[in-house]
Amino acid sequence: MRQATGVVPTSEERTFGREEIIVSKTDPQGRITYANDVFVRVSGYRRDQLLGRPHALIRHPDMPRAIFRTLWDTVQQGQEIFAYVKNLAADGAYYWVLAHVTPSTDETGATVGYHSNRRLPDPSAVRAAEELYGVLLAEESRHATGNAAVDASSAVLADLLAGDGTTYDAWVWDIINSHGGTR
Repeated sequence: MRQATGVVPTSEERTFGREEIIVSKTDPQGRITYANDVFVRVSGYRRDQLLGRPHALIRHPDMPRAIFRTLWDTVQQGQEIFAYVKNLAADGAYYWVLAHVTPSTDETGATVGYHSNRRLPDPSAVRAAEELYGVLLAEESRHATGNAAVDASSAVLADLLAGDGTTYDAWVWDIINSHGGTR
């Protein structure tokens, strides 16, 4: 499947060092304003290809829309979130991250952007994420429009989490605690 960026996903996995942290900052609309050297290297984009572009540039089609809705809803409410995310590199390779996204505020408390630190996740944590995300993607594929797909998969996500008596954030923390979260 070709992305809007023209990148065709491949089955090649890219990784990075356990001690490395991918860092990016965005403006309130999600356009990249800062990318550290690790982000540039792992994503395969030059810095000038990242800056000013929507962070969705690296969105892999295997990522359920419901997870991004959850992420954005959380940070736009001024809260932090941890999420397992599969990203798409410029050459089509993929790489998994455990992302920690927080709002950045000015001296008055107004949100001026978002800050994300991403670490290399433990493979068993990725398998747990893939299991849930597969269910959500299957639901999304049943709908003709993006809005219908995200609404339907968000409802499935809410039902699954409620059935387990948890939230997405608590689910991620459970994976971190039971699988080590990062390598």
